[in-house]
Amino acid sequence: MKAIVVEDSRLAREGLVRMLQAHPQIDVVGAAEHPSSALTLIHEHHPDVIFLDIHMPGESGFDLLEKLEYLPKIIFTTAYSEYAIRSFDFNTIDYLLKPVSDERLGIAINKLTNSNSEAASLNKLPLDIHSRMFVKDGEKCFLIGLESIRYFESCKNYVRIFFNNENAFVKKSLNNIEERLPKKYFFRANRQYVVNLHAITSIEEAIGDGYEITMSDGKTLEVSRRNAVELKELLSF
Repeated sequence: MKAIVVEDSRLAREGLVRMLQAHPQIDVVGAAEHPSSALTLIHEHHPDVIFLDIHMPGESGFDLLEKLEYLPKIIFTTAYSEYAIRSFDFNTIDYLLKPVSDERLGIAINKLTNSNSEAASLNKLPLDIHSRMFVKDGEKCFLIGLESIRYFESCKNYVRIFFNNENAFVKKSLNNIEERLPKKYFFRANRQYVVNLHAITSIEEAIGDGYEITMSDGKTLEVSRRNAVELKELLSF
């Protein structure tokens, strides 16, 4: 798994990189001392996991995550226990308090490995546009045709599915759902939304870079500059 380490303390950063060398399943492809330099590394390497400090000068680890166009798995490393609850608004595997011990890091790596195994078992065969999905949301049950879904919205530990005149929640990550969707019909507009290309009714250039798309229910969504290039390729002759 590709990983980056984001930590403003040089000693802590270099120490964690050394500790991770004992875990051959983790390939540290970069380390950053600040969210701005981390963002460049993330765009370049598209890591599977980020070992992320929270309290840093200028911007926090949470500020960095809000800027991402996709959400990798996160192992937080911090001296502050009060951020633990908020940390689970993201794709959090573990929350490590400094100083991080070899034993505690090993537990976090095992959680990470197990989460990948569980995801692999869930993500069986890819869906096609004619597939139907069974979703139980509270007391309601739905059998949803994939072609009827307008978009998926990430909502913390859930994904909200908008289809026909209904919507329903499913306890999965948007990344896990996206992996099973047919790529020629569904597109990752930004970190929060995956949309059905057939449900887009209009596309306009946004102020600055990127596009603004309007869905068939009137919902407008921004497409980031990076994702706009892919959208243009998908919808061009």
